[in-house]
Amino acid sequence: MKEVYQVIFTKLKNGKYLVEAPDLECITEGKNLNDAIRMVRDAIGIKGIEIEDCGEKIPKSSNNIRLKKGVFYNEGNSVISYVDVDFDDYRKSLDSKMIRKNVSIPNWMNRAVEKEHLNISKILQDAIYNLIGKKYFNN
Repeated sequence: MKEVYQVIFTKLKNGKYLVEAPDLECITEGKNLNDAIRMVRDAIGIKGIEIEDCGEKIPKSSNNIRLKKGVFYNEGNSVISYVDVDFDDYRKSLDSKMIRKNVSIPNWMNRAVEKEHLNISKILQDAIYNLIGKKYFNN
C-alpha cells in the first residue's frame, strides 16, 4: 500500500531539521533536509507496520495539517510538505529474516545436487520467485 502524508519540517538555526507526521503521531529529526526526509519516511514506515501488526488499518493522510499546531512550531522555520511511503516495500526491506524449512527430495536427486555443488535453498528461492514473484515482489 502506497500512501502520501503531510509532514511538518522545521528548520533550526543550526541547519538541522525537526520533523512531525501528525497523522501517525511520529516525530524525528535529520541533520539536513535529505536526512530529515529519509528519517520521517522511516518513522512512518515503522509506525505503519506496527499498526498493521496490531491488526489495525493504517490511517490515510488527513491533508489538513496546521503549522501552528505542530509540536516544533516555535523552534524554527516550519513548512508543510509531503512524504510518500510504500508500506509493502518497507515491510519487505525489514522482513528478510531466513526461515528454515525441511524439504524432501529423492535420493538420486540429492546425489546429483551434491555432485554439482548446487545450493538447494537458492534453487528453491529462485523457483518460488519465478512462480509468484510478480504477484508479491514487484510493483
